[in-house]
Amino acid sequence: MHMFCYQCQETGEGAGCRFFGACGKDEEVANLLDVVIHALKGLGVLHERLRERAGAGPDRDTELWVARALFATVTNVCFDPARMLALAREGVARKRALLESHPEAFAGLDDPVALWLPSDDAEIRHTAYQVGVLLSNPDEDVRSLRETVIYGLKGIAAYLYHAMVLGCDDRELSSFVLGALATTTRELPVADLIALALETGTMTIRAMALLDRANTQAYGEPEATRVELGVRGNPGILITGHDLKDLEELLEQTAGTGVDVYTHSEMLPAHAYPAFRRHPHLAGNYGNAWWNQNEDFARFGGPILVTSNCITPVQEAYRQRIFTTGPAAWPGVPHVEADPATGAKDFSPLVALARRCPPPQPVDSGGFVGGFGRTQLERLAPRILELVRQGAIRRFVVMGGCDGRALSRDYYREVAERLPHDAVILTAGCAKYRFMHVPVGEIAGVPRIVDAGQCNDCFALVNLALRLKEALGVADVNDLPISYNIPWYDQKSVAVLLALLSLGVKHIRLGPTFPAFFSPLVRDTLVKEYDLLRIGDPAADVAAMMG
Repeated sequence: MHMFCYQCQETGEGAGCRFFGACGKDEEVANLLDVVIHALKGLGVLHERLRERAGAGPDRDTELWVARALFATVTNVCFDPARMLALAREGVARKRALLESHPEAFAGLDDPVALWLPSDDAEIRHTAYQVGVLLSNPDEDVRSLRETVIYGLKGIAAYLYHAMVLGCDDRELSSFVLGALATTTRELPVADLIALALETGTMTIRAMALLDRANTQAYGEPEATRVELGVRGNPGILITGHDLKDLEELLEQTAGTGVDVYTHSEMLPAHAYPAFRRHPHLAGNYGNAWWNQNEDFARFGGPILVTSNCITPVQEAYRQRIFTTGPAAWPGVPHVEADPATGAKDFSPLVALARRCPPPQPVDSGGFVGGFGRTQLERLAPRILELVRQGAIRRFVVMGGCDGRALSRDYYREVAERLPHDAVILTAGCAKYRFMHVPVGEIAGVPRIVDAGQCNDCFALVNLALRLKEALGVADVNDLPISYNIPWYDQKSVAVLLALLSLGVKHIRLGPTFPAFFSPLVRDTLVKEYDLLRIGDPAADVAAMMG
């Protein structure tokens, strides 16, 4: 075994990748990822002690760095060993600086994680064979819950990072992330770790609300919008990932150049924001979900900008046209860094390359209506309530989350096709690519596929459920006419699952598989306490949900 990683849904043999990552990570990157997490845990221990002894919390630079470093360890984000090593080095440097600047606060500290200060890169690399996931604790259940918390924190960090880039901070949320990292180093009973996992879910809702506020303050409230799926005749740049600030800068720098900008995968919801719709050269959405990028990127023909997850192993067909930025990285792929003084990014190399490339080749046609974010759903809520009371809408089925490569994920398309005409699908994230073309129609003007946006916009769906609970006078959220059928892939979905559990939501169907990091005890507890279900036969599941 050269590595061990089981944080994503596609993990090797449903148990863990041991020689090479299903996502494309090699053993060097996977092992350095473990070291980065180890460094972050130690930093969390130091900051927690500093707060207790000196009343001093981390500064904004530290909070942003922690969010970015955690984000880089999410599946399909950073595959570059040099960058992962640099993150580990910086984590060590930040720990050393704390210890040296506040010796009185750390007097008598005897914590091996906090005091891990390797002297060189060789020692950093070697540490991976001492702190990997399987070595973190011999108790399978404790290890399972610790990793569940850490993966939830990774999801929170992704949302927090995007919000902070747009100038929205939450000091309590940042402190929770560091404190929870520190807590995963302690010997705690299973009950306490379950409580921490549920608290992580509560804080996920807070993180999604923060990002919702950051996005709407910067770009306006999303509105129901038809997104074109065809192509124009101009050369184009394709932008993928989640970072709306990168899209903003790219649109500004391509204005008047004759180069169109197309969104891909999780960037599709950007079309619903008024600030982006003002750019006539925002041409439409191109291609399928993240896992199909080899085909989409090769066919597009122009430059591609990857702003966050998900990037997959880069192919020769587009190797000379792909760029990364933010936490995303692939070895040998040009990385667009922000100017240290201004924070601005220079995308002129992409613009110059686009002008030398042919227009994109079509892969789709027609359009898709999205943009049902929090405010839009709040405006629609009275009409939805009326239709529920009339019996015109009998059930809502939440199918928001991640898409992936597995053929079994076609289950979600079959569910969409089989749902009766009085059921509405609520979605967010790239899960919608499985069923966005299913012609389900509408109910009295309300579309039967209601897309809230990116995966973080699951907050809008949570908010709608809570509004329905209040308006219908329902005491228990589980008595609402809502079923949860959640496809998961990476750690953002883990965070969203914890968020739903923290609200007391039961009877969630999860697929295509249960997480490999759930130990038998953790899995059985969730099944017993929350009636957590595996997806099954589409027809049987639809009948059960509608019943």
